Amino acid sequence: MISFIWYLIIGGILGWLAGVILGKDVPGGVIGNIIAGIIGSWIGSMILGSMGPQVSDFYIFPALIGAIVLILIVSFALKALGRGTSH
Repeated sequence: MISFIWYLIIGGILGWLAGVILGKDVPGGVIGNIIAGIIGSWIGSMILGSMGPQVSDFYIFPALIGAIVLILIVSFALKALGRGTSH
């Protein structure tokens, strides 16, 4: 149970950090940050593999890069649909 909570916390921090780096708000607030961090971790590990420090099943560098890629894709998709924010 504790490892699952850590998983959510680290995923949320990674999603938030990716949004801060890009200067974009992740849709969905805290839940969106968690989802972006977890899915971004998966994307990053598929692209970059397992490199760098690991915290709670997340390799930090690939997870952060994956979350940034995911947020960029979502923001471009929302902008194309006319639902993007004016940030």
